[in-house]
Amino acid sequence: MSQKLLVSRCVLGHRVRYDGGASGPYAQLALWQDEGRIVAVCPEVAGGLPTPRAAAEIPGGQGAQVLKGIAPVITTDAEDVTAAFVSGARQALALVKQHGIRIAILKANSPSCGNVLTYDGSFSGVKVQGQGVTAALLTQAGVQVFNELQLSEAAQALATFESLAKAATKIEFR
Repeated sequence: MSQKLLVSRCVLGHRVRYDGGASGPYAQLALWQDEGRIVAVCPEVAGGLPTPRAAAEIPGGQGAQVLKGIAPVITTDAEDVTAAFVSGARQALALVKQHGIRIAILKANSPSCGNVLTYDGSFSGVKVQGQGVTAALLTQAGVQVFNELQLSEAAQALATFESLAKAATKIEFR
């Protein structure tokens, strides 16, 4: 059985971004989709937010602080959408557990999915090092989180994981 990958719906071309848009397509993701490896999720939509929706950011840009209850996720309309972001992250984690997922490819810079950078909460386009809410929760659970600009790194991680799994299987059957 092939290792499944959790992938943000927007990078698969689904029009679920806050602005109603999508990213992609990406050839590597299309290949994995053809192989039946993709489990798609948009944590923000899963958490109950509509498309389109007001842009949201985390003051300070840190999803781990949101998960600890010490930072909110706020929209440009000053609405607190923290509960929806946390709910969506938990639903993504449930999919990871259900499918035995070890690798995720999530949307870069997103307050949910950013794995390296997120916006700083000032709505001025400034990015800071940090993870979005879902990326932080998945990382805490041991999932390797990549973004759509790191597909070659994700492919390498997948190949490494599968070769280790194959070696472990051979050892078990001896």
